[in-house]
Order: sequence, then C-alpha cells, then structure tokens
Amino acid sequence: MKYSQLLHLWLRACVKPSVKPRTLSRYEIAVKHHIEPSIGSDEVNSLTPLAVQRFVNGLLESGNLKKNGGLSANTVNVIITVLKKSLDYAVLAGEANANPAANVVRPRRREKQVECFTLTEQKKIEAAVKNSGKDKLFGITLCLYTGLRVGELLALEWKDIDLVKSELSVTKSCHDSPLGIITDEPKTPSSVRVIPLPKQLLPLLKELKKSSRSPRVISNGGKDVCVRSYQRSFELLLKKLGLPRRGIHSLRHTFATRALECGMDVKTLSEILGHKNPMVTLNRYAHSLTEHKRAMMDRLGKLL
Repeated sequence: MKYSQLLHLWLRACVKPSVKPRTLSRYEIAVKHHIEPSIGSDEVNSLTPLAVQRFVNGLLESGNLKKNGGLSANTVNVIITVLKKSLDYAVLAGEANANPAANVVRPRRREKQVECFTLTEQKKIEAAVKNSGKDKLFGITLCLYTGLRVGELLALEWKDIDLVKSELSVTKSCHDSPLGIITDEPKTPSSVRVIPLPKQLLPLLKELKKSSRSPRVISNGGKDVCVRSYQRSFELLLKKLGLPRRGIHSLRHTFATRALECGMDVKTLSEILGHKNPMVTLNRYAHSLTEHKRAMMDRLGKLL
C-alpha cells in the first residue's frame, strides 16, 4: 500500500472521529503540503527509520529559514506527530512490521520572542480605534485590557459578558477553515476562565451592545468576522499609524507586560491569560519584569 493511501485511511478512521476540527485541519495540511509530496508515493513497508529521519532533517533545514518561507519548529512537530501516529496505525493494520518513525528526532522548541507595544504606541492604537467609527475594531482595545487570544475574542458572545458583575467568561474559541469559521472549545482546559473587566471598559461595552446586530461581541455589520480578516484589519491599522508591523497576538503580550508593570502578581496574571500554570507565564514574560526588578532593587537600596 502506498503511504498516501494509508494516510487518508488513518485520517478518516482514527483522526476525524477523535479530535477537534482544528487538529484535523492541521493534520490534513501536514499530509497534503508536506508528507505526500515527499514520501507519499513510497510503499509503507519500504519506509525505513533512515528514510523518515532524512525527510524530517530536510524539514528542519528549511525550518531554519523561516523568514524565507521555511517551516517553524511547531509545524515540523505536527508533521512528526502525523508520521508517528499514522505509522502506528500501519503496524496495527498489518501494513508494516514496525514503526519507522518511532525514534525520529524532534526539533528543539524555541520560545518565540515576545513582542509588545510601548505605552505610547498602545495609546496611539487605542485613540485610533476610538476615532475610527468602526465597532469591529473595538476588539483591539478589548484584547489590550483582557489578554484575550484572537480566536477567543471573535467567538465571544454578549451572553458571555456580565455587565453587572463586570466579568467576561471565556468558554469557546474560533478559527478559520476551508469550510468557514469553526467555533470550538478553547485551546486548553485552563483556557476556560472568567476575566474581571476594568470598570473603564463597561460604558464602552454597553454602548457597543446597544448598536450590535449580532450575538457576537465583535461583528462586521452583524456578520461574523474570520480570524484572517481581523488580523488584516489590525495590520492595516498599524500601517496607517506608522507603527512596527506585529501580529495581533502582540496585543495579548502587551496586556501581560502592562499587568506586570502595574504590579500584578504572576499567579493572577497566569489565571487571567489561561496558562496551565504560573511557570509558563513567568518563563514567557520574564523579560517584562526587568523594570519591575530594577524598581524593587532601588527601593531596597534606599535602606542603605
């Protein structure tokens, strides 16, 4: 049996019934764009550990050229997961005696450099959103003061916001797919959370709700907004303001950095961000604590 045939059997029989739509989509992309073009025509029982490792090494080499269109370590890890699981299925199906991907070497994951806006840049963005006259862009301000991921923002409904208690519940997320916008469970179990809202946001939310024609908090004329479209709107706003080009996830990083600068403890911030534990938050935003550390040391120095 050709490996490409086995891959599609595995996707239908094992993956589709057991994973989230987003995971299925990622696996299908890995198969279509990376695995099939390289080793899909090989017979399953002819694949060897050396052949599979060579294929992965090729991905790693291109991964080092990410700026030139190569693959990230995360993408390579998804491809390796597909290799391992599909070839486990091959063994169970009697198409292979052993899994040639069982001992493949994974790339070392490097934490992405956190990029955030300065306070001056943040104020420019907030002013531009306020003056734009576009309700859709209010989500940018909401992210800056809640740390929401873009998928969580665009899945947010008015029923998830309690304006009396002044809190927001994150219970779902959405993502783009070839079939349109798919709303699913949040990224991880810890992503389900309740976020207290700053009281300054309440009048803005109340005003937005009055004019809303959608169950979603963020919509475009009553229509749902896809992730890519919102990312593009954010990119255009930054370009208009002459600010450095950054991904929309930088709003979440900016929230976390401002929170630490204001003295928020790491455990509280971790819960608001929906991280698995405070160590994840600490490792990711340790650099943001530099000014806080300096201020604490200066305070200590006053005792001398």
